[in-house]
Amino acid sequence: MKKLTAEFMGTFLLVFLGTGAVVLAKGDALTIALGFGLAITISAYAFGGISGGHFNPAVTTAMLINKRIAGSDALGYIIAQFAGATVASAIAKWFIGAAGMSTANLAQTDFPKLSAGSAFAVEAVVTFLFLMVILSVTSSKYGNSQFAGLAIGVSLALLIMFALNLTGGSLNPARSFGPAIFAGGSALSHLWVYILAPEVGAIVAAFAAKYLLGSEE
Repeated sequence: MKKLTAEFMGTFLLVFLGTGAVVLAKGDALTIALGFGLAITISAYAFGGISGGHFNPAVTTAMLINKRIAGSDALGYIIAQFAGATVASAIAKWFIGAAGMSTANLAQTDFPKLSAGSAFAVEAVVTFLFLMVILSVTSSKYGNSQFAGLAIGVSLALLIMFALNLTGGSLNPARSFGPAIFAGGSALSHLWVYILAPEVGAIVAAFAAKYLLGSEE
């Protein structure tokens, strides 16, 4: 239960603080990227020691493939992550509405300038790169537990800066799920891209990290 609570809280912080950077702070690309990047860094150091600090179903999938987590635990992690993101978006929507602001923008991800295929490719590639970093810096062979959280947070921020104006830079099915549920519209109808593409990127990264980098040796 402690692990599931840690995964819930870490994902909650990611979505809650990220939404604040987008909607309340009305941030530019740098502010938004740092909002999400620093949120995942804080979550990693606060809760990573309890659960391993996944906070992302795609990360859990990669860890499951490389046998760093049991299947029964992985299912619980994913449920906790989606729950954390959903509750975070619900509370953020409440606060935004209480401030007299429009709740049409909840930092939902979408791709108004791209086709679904192009958006899928963007999310798959950036998630692949993100997972390659995570699997390397958390491996027993190459990892550095003191700086892993920082490396992961910085890499997330940089990848979001790249993808922000293309797809919103999700890299995380739960992060897109929470806002889309409450925002609706095309963010909800396009949600399948943000669920499937990061998972594809994570699966490819799991095998690439294992067989090309030797992260599981």
